[in-house]
Amino acid sequence: MAFALAAASQPAREQQEPISPVSPAETIDMAKIALGEALFRDPRLSRHGTVACTSCHRLDEGGDDGRARSIAADGGLLDFNSPTVFNAALNFRLNWRGNFRALEEQNEAVLLDPSLMNTSWEELLPKLRGEPTYADGFAAAYGSAPDRENVLDALGAFQRSLVTPDARFDRYLRGERSALTAEEVRGYELFKDYGCIACHQGRNVGGNLFQKFGIFANPFADQETRSDGDLGRFTITGQERDRHVFRVPSLRNVALTAPYFHDGRTASLAEAVKIMAGSQLGRELPDADNRSIVSFLNTLTGEYRSAPKASERNGSQP
Repeated sequence: MAFALAAASQPAREQQEPISPVSPAETIDMAKIALGEALFRDPRLSRHGTVACTSCHRLDEGGDDGRARSIAADGGLLDFNSPTVFNAALNFRLNWRGNFRALEEQNEAVLLDPSLMNTSWEELLPKLRGEPTYADGFAAAYGSAPDRENVLDALGAFQRSLVTPDARFDRYLRGERSALTAEEVRGYELFKDYGCIACHQGRNVGGNLFQKFGIFANPFADQETRSDGDLGRFTITGQERDRHVFRVPSLRNVALTAPYFHDGRTASLAEAVKIMAGSQLGRELPDADNRSIVSFLNTLTGEYRSAPKASERNGSQP
């Protein structure tokens, strides 16, 4: 009964739309979040003290690093474009291949991966225990010195706080009709009419299913070289049906997260929409429709710590 009353109190538009607003992050434990943020920003989590989590996930921008593909510990290029850390906790799986279900599981893999942080628990924990700020902080928050479990828990607590509510589109869904222009509303209607909404829906406007990249057209046809990253989930499962299958990315803050796709193949949001229309929907969009959809996508930029995120990167507009 209580649920029915709560649902009835929601604006009618919010109840009937396939996208739902993002709510502010729940306050889990501020002491743990503060510890997690310190760890997230600390290059000492890497073996040589040269990179931090923020090296690939910049919190002052879109939660990614702005590169087509991120740089590995040895200076080479990784197989993937860095996904945004903002709203990552709302995804059903993590990473482009969806090979992790929990933030803690992914964080440990990142710490230990020779291509990423390239550290070990035997090396990392003495560093943290020897730092008075961490020793005191973990004693207060966990009642113990830093250990594997509470380091991963603190990182996860911080990452779960990285949600970006109050995008203009969220306000529109809640009944603030003036939050969007007529062009942006048209873009949203086209986004639904063309079928983009089939994969990009829910709170995170995506992030909740797997899909093959290249249903109607092969997006790799003109590509001279390919990497294991292009194989998608096939590298995990070995199943032919998983070749070129990826976790559908969230479109929240998409205007801030160029370049796009698993390989960062374009820095233009308009070009990304065009590629998706051809490869996933088998459609060629009129320029006017493309512009309208891009206008709608720009309304998905939310706020972090009650401040609007930065303006969109160059290339997001057509």
